[in-house]
Amino acid sequence: MTVARILAGMVLAAGFAWAKGGYPPVIDGAKVETYKQAKGSDLKIWLFYPTSAPAAGAQAGPLPAIVFFFGGGWRSGSPEQFVPQCRHLAARGMVAAVADYRVATRQQVKPAECVADAKSCVRWLRKNAERLGIDPHRLAAGGGSAGGHLAAAAATLPGLDEPGEDTSVSCVPDALVLFNPALMLAPFGAVGMQGFGADLSAARFGCEAQAISPVHHVRKGLPPTLIQHGRADTTVPYVTAETFAAEMKKAGNRCELVGYDGQPHGFFNAAKYDETLAEADRFLVALGFLAAKPPNP
Repeated sequence: MTVARILAGMVLAAGFAWAKGGYPPVIDGAKVETYKQAKGSDLKIWLFYPTSAPAAGAQAGPLPAIVFFFGGGWRSGSPEQFVPQCRHLAARGMVAAVADYRVATRQQVKPAECVADAKSCVRWLRKNAERLGIDPHRLAAGGGSAGGHLAAAAATLPGLDEPGEDTSVSCVPDALVLFNPALMLAPFGAVGMQGFGADLSAARFGCEAQAISPVHHVRKGLPPTLIQHGRADTTVPYVTAETFAAEMKKAGNRCELVGYDGQPHGFFNAAKYDETLAEADRFLVALGFLAAKPPNP
């Protein structure tokens, strides 16, 4: 399998929402702000707030939050991809956001710069937490495919920060909610890249492959993580998620891997949307980010 085919698969499978409108998108019902200006681009974040009274059992004070990064092989994609998940989670009592970041087809950047944007976004949310009404200690990040990679990268990777940025504010999320994420971008132990990583050079990434590969930087103290992955994924093979989860547990971190038989890359956008959203909801309840749903009468 060629690199071009892999990247095309990541682009095509990442989300059905891309075709809904132009760029930058207009997203109804969200508060939009600019979290970063980079190389002539105003990078936006769209925040959805709860519109109803707090659910029974919900805690008073600043709200937990989650930010999602879209997929698209670090080449394209739209923040619209995770709007449905955001609407659900906002209705459940969180501040839920979708964030833009630079990609190759729009800003001619490499994945290392995508990572810098994701880190900047998490830092901006923490720095502005009081004004935004969010809890800086209950700030999750999520995403699918390349977006899942960016969320995990913000948690795991040293360096790759925006030059001149204040790094005293942590970019490490307090939880990760990942959908078929790219977690291994270089061979790891006995696990090779199955045609995926051999040609992904420093010139392609903007840095050495291991420097941008989350599994190579697993350590104790990383945030609790949920990974949902199709067992039939040939774009980001399931074994890479298994390897990451095993390394997380070996380091003493909480990591839940939920595999879906027969499901390919991008499955969470359509075939298993309801199921994967319910799993994410359950995980966030378990962490105290959401109030438990009342039992059915």
